[in-house]
Amino acid sequence: MKIEFFHDVICSFCFPMSYRMRQIKERYPNVEIIHRSFALAWESKDLAQQFGTRDNAKIEILKHWEHANENDDLHRFNISGMKDTPFQFPTSKPGLLAAAVAKEIAGDEAYWNVFDKLQEKLFVENKNIEDPEVIKEIIQKEGIDIATFEELFNSEKTIEAINNDLKLAQNYNIHGAPFLVINGKYGINGAQSLEVIQETIEKIAEQDHEPLILVENGSTCSLDANGTWVCE
Repeated sequence: MKIEFFHDVICSFCFPMSYRMRQIKERYPNVEIIHRSFALAWESKDLAQQFGTRDNAKIEILKHWEHANENDDLHRFNISGMKDTPFQFPTSKPGLLAAAVAKEIAGDEAYWNVFDKLQEKLFVENKNIEDPEVIKEIIQKEGIDIATFEELFNSEKTIEAINNDLKLAQNYNIHGAPFLVINGKYGINGAQSLEVIQETIEKIAEQDHEPLILVENGSTCSLDANGTWVCE
């Protein structure tokens, strides 16, 4: 089973969703999770267009954070801290570029680690993830060669990788993030609960006779091609 996870570094509801998807990966180790960029506001003009002005964007987006914090299983958002920061709300571009380069250099796991750390910097630590030094710190802690990273950061190859994800989102008729596409034909829209995601995955596996491995309470169960669970 393949799950394409469309998300953005500045997407507040993607923060709790990424945490849940890590739990999904632990629970179903043979599920492949593919990370896809979905830019909510690629550049400053996009924030201005959506919220009237870029300054107004921060005020309105922090209201979204309140709802996202309720959705977050760990309630990690530092909303009051973000209100006191002097910088404008960041755009999608620098963070998505950083995650895409991490993927190019070190694969999907590096992408996911960089993505999560960028979100943690913004939502918990209230750091400006447009700041090159903030991004550089994350990249170096991930063990990625900074010279190679900087060489690829604004390369045509990196931009093309993100554009390909955006085109794919259009083909899937996706209009927001987070969004999961399962096996290229089933969708889960929004930051659904872990229980809903699990139920959907298992239902699809059963009806499509999709082999699935489940790890729970120390036991390993396999859903074979006939739709039968076999546990050890």
